Amino acid sequence: MVLVIAPGDAKALSLPGRRSSEIVGAANGAQGMSFRLVEIMPLKPGEAERGPHVHHAFEECIHVLAGTGATVTAAGEHPVKAGDTILVPAGELHATKATGAEPLKLLCFFPVVDVAGGTTEYPSWDTAGKSR
Repeated sequence: MVLVIAPGDAKALSLPGRRSSEIVGAANGAQGMSFRLVEIMPLKPGEAERGPHVHHAFEECIHVLAGTGATVTAAGEHPVKAGDTILVPAGELHATKATGAEPLKLLCFFPVVDVAGGTTEYPSWDTAGKSR
């Protein structure tokens, strides 16, 4: 049966350094994927960048709706802008940040319903045991 999900029905998530809501996931009956809307605000002067996270056994596909930013990995920064799509392989430490004056708005797709169960968040790159 088709399910139409209104914007106000998305499940708000508490994730470091970003506003995130799960539009599709286990909470509304999805059985094989999750779909999130994420907004990352530009850093204020003196504010520290958030640490990376890793999805251990699944990849993440991110589509940039608005803004400019960078996806940061151990290999460096990969600039992104509205219209770009990012494919992050399973097991790769990463963090996406806003680099412009406006929020970076993203749609994030995962091939699992339990993203949190397969993800580790780190407070900084140093605590993740990697350097940029």
